[in-house]
Amino acid sequence: MINELDKELERRGHRFVRYADDCMIFCKSRKSAERTLSNILQFIEEKLFLKVNRKKTKVSHISRVKYLGYTFYRHQGKCRFRVHPKSVGKMKERIREITDRHKGISNEKREEMYQQFVRGWVEYYKLADMKSLLKETDQWARRRIRAVYWKQWKKPRTRYRMLRALKCEHWVAREMIRCRKGYWRMAQVIGSVFKNEIVVKLGYMSMFDYYLIVREN
Repeated sequence: MINELDKELERRGHRFVRYADDCMIFCKSRKSAERTLSNILQFIEEKLFLKVNRKKTKVSHISRVKYLGYTFYRHQGKCRFRVHPKSVGKMKERIREITDRHKGISNEKREEMYQQFVRGWVEYYKLADMKSLLKETDQWARRRIRAVYWKQWKKPRTRYRMLRALKCEHWVAREMIRCRKGYWRMAQVIGSVFKNEIVVKLGYMSMFDYYLIVREN
C-alpha cells in the first residue's frame, strides 16, 4: 500500500527516502516542507486510508532528524552520517547489561553475547563517522570487563595468582590485592597488567577495530 506513496512522491517530483513505513521527504525550505507535509498527509489519509502518527511526523532540519538510528551533518558540501545520541544511549545500556558483574552467567556466555552484539551493532552503523565514539566506548567497556573479572577472582590468593599470570611483579601484585578500593576503581588500576590485548583474546572484540574492517565511508 505504501508503494502508492512512492509513486505519488515521484509524480510530484519530490526527493525522498523510505524504509518500510519510515519516510523522509526533502525540501529546500521550511515553508515548502510544511506545504508538502500538509498535502502528503491528506493523500495518505484520504487516498490510501492509512493513519499517520502525528507525534512522529514533523518538519525538521536534516541535522536534527533521527532516521533508522542515524543522524546527519554536512561536511565539505556532502551529507555525512553519525549515530544518533539516543542510539548511542541504547548501545551503552546494552553493554551495561552484558557486562553487569552481578549477572549470573558464565564468562563464555558473556563473551559470546558481547561479541554478537558488537558485530551486529557495528555492522548496522558502519555508514556512520564514529571513530572517536568507538574508541571511548572500547575504553569504558574494557574497564567494565576488568571489573567483572576482579570481582570473580574475589579471594586475595586467587587475585595474586591471576595477577602473577598476567606478568605482574610480585610486590605490585601484593599491593593490588591489599587495596581496598571498589571494583570500578580497581578495574582501572589493574589495566596496567590486564591489557587491552588480553581482553580481546578473552573474546571481547574491539568495536573500533571491527569498524575499521567493515566501515563503508
